[in-house]
Amino acid sequence: MEEPVEHKKKKSWFQKLTDKYRLVLLNDETFEEVTSFQLTRMNVYVLVSTILVILVLVTVSAIVYTPLREYIPGYADVGMRRDVMELKLRSDSLEKVLHANDLFLQNIKRVISGELDAADVNDAALVNLPPNYDSINLDKVSPAEIKLRKDLEEEQRFTVSRSATLQKGTSPVRGFHFFTPVKGYVTESFNSGERHYGVDIVAPENEPIKATLDGIVVFANWTAETGYVMAIQHNDNLISLYKHNSVLLKEEGNYVKAGDVIAIIGNTGEFTSGPHLHFELWYKGLPLNPEDYIVFK
Repeated sequence: MEEPVEHKKKKSWFQKLTDKYRLVLLNDETFEEVTSFQLTRMNVYVLVSTILVILVLVTVSAIVYTPLREYIPGYADVGMRRDVMELKLRSDSLEKVLHANDLFLQNIKRVISGELDAADVNDAALVNLPPNYDSINLDKVSPAEIKLRKDLEEEQRFTVSRSATLQKGTSPVRGFHFFTPVKGYVTESFNSGERHYGVDIVAPENEPIKATLDGIVVFANWTAETGYVMAIQHNDNLISLYKHNSVLLKEEGNYVKAGDVIAIIGNTGEFTSGPHLHFELWYKGLPLNPEDYIVFK
């Protein structure tokens, strides 16, 4: 009884892969057999595939574990970026010093030419330098004035009137592109009347907290009321606060990019009842409602 045609085709195809061939190497002049290899199509396919896989692995390893990746567009060197920021800060400081020296030299020339009194050189040369607060004489301030200042500072320290908060859409903060610090549910919204100057977002345990904008960490420490707290200074006098974290992953002075992981959500501090993030935005000393600028869900 003859086998089906389909079965014959499958058997013929498999046989083609397993048919044995011999590769013979001959001397071109004497036609003497030098060596020979027994091969099948299957062996050739396996050998070629193995070589390609090894080449891919070697190429990927060279890119990941060697400096070659720096020559590929799209790969950034974190250390180089940090060095660039440090050089920029130093160049700004040097620019200020050079400007102050130029003013001083100009005043010296004016003194020599008789255009300026020598007694005024120091004051004129140091116009743009930071004031020396160590020279302030506090003995001239009366005790009554000192007491009044302390009373006013304590009274206004945490007082923010509703009229002082920025109205929606009236500040240049609208032009910023905020990165959502954490995805979750807002359990308590912004309420300046109750001195709740931020939003509480509940998210899964061990969820990473991310920086909402580029900036510099100006505070990263523990407080009894709000646990592990981080504050980041952004452009245009904008500050973001992240409270009740379980772990802080950045230190004071670190430069962070929007979307960088800076902490882990937690339940630290006295003013907390469960794992969540208390997030605040402050613009020029005034609190903003984060929900006007960021979608947390």
